[in-house]
Parts: sequence; C-alpha cells; structure tokens
Amino acid sequence: MKGSEGRGFPETNKVSFGGSEGEEQAALFEWASWNVGRYPELRLMFHVPNGGSRNKIEAAKLKAQGVKAGVPDVWLPVARGAFHGLVIEMKVGKNKPTADQKEWIRLLIEQKYATRVCYGWQEAREAIERYLSL
Repeated sequence: MKGSEGRGFPETNKVSFGGSEGEEQAALFEWASWNVGRYPELRLMFHVPNGGSRNKIEAAKLKAQGVKAGVPDVWLPVARGAFHGLVIEMKVGKNKPTADQKEWIRLLIEQKYATRVCYGWQEAREAIERYLSL
C-alpha cells in the first residue's frame, strides 16, 4: 500500500486515538463542522456508508441501488493541484485495507484523486489540512 498512500503529501504515523472506526470518523466530521470557517470546502466533505453489517434483504436492496464493496469512507470533492479531490479510507488499530479497498484506491489514483488510508481522526485531519494547502 505504500505506493498508494499519501499521494501528494507525506505519510504520517499510523496511530489510532482509541475509538472504533465509526467513532473516529464521527470525531473527524465534528472537527470539520468546527473548522468550516477556516476551510469552507469542508462543507462538501461526506461519508459513503458502504460498510456495516446488514441483513440479506437490506444488503440486496443496497447492492441494487449501487452500493459497491471497497468504496473509501470519506470524500472531499475539492480540486487541489493536480488532483480532482481527496478520498480517505479510515482505519483503526491494526486494521488494513481489504483487497476491494486497495483496488478502489488504485483506480482513484488513476483518475487523479489524492488518496489516503488514515488511522484515526487526527491523522485524517492532518491529511485534509495538507491537501487543502496544496
């Protein structure tokens, strides 16, 4: 993954700050809501709810509606430098990207998106701040 992590800016350490992936992501969006004045582009940031456990009927409905395995968690559709936007896959602890997530990251890099795998909300915040400063 080293080749696809940190496209466009240096990699940071991979330390989680204690929460579940959902809690870390919620903390990131709370930080974003407090920093829209500083970074107005954060209003465009969103989460793709592809993960989680679902019953078979709900999973089938979502698949029919276009849900795809491996789509990264956080999207910031704001162009900077040579990139069309920033896409972040959130992880915690020792979790690693799945094969589907790695494939999405590879394909997004080909389409000129900056991509990051971030461990915890603070690493994601740092990646976003660096990206927005490009």
